Amino acid sequence: MIFEKLSALIAEQFNVDADTITMDTSFTDDLNADSVDIVDLSMALEEEFDIEELGEEEAAAISTVGDLVRFLQSKLD
Repeated sequence: MIFEKLSALIAEQFNVDADTITMDTSFTDDLNADSVDIVDLSMALEEEFDIEELGEEEAAAISTVGDLVRFLQSKLD
């Protein structure tokens, strides 16, 4: 469920087809995300999943969609 919500959110933020997003999708390599994109995505995540702001260390540890799914699972459990 987290992956589906996240895919839709990423697809909207990065203007890509949600069907092309996998757990291995890299934010920088596959989605060409820059720091502004990551900040926008983190704000959308905070709103969508009702979580606290991502810290710099947490954000730095997230490079793929799978990393982000695991991070969200740990925050929501």
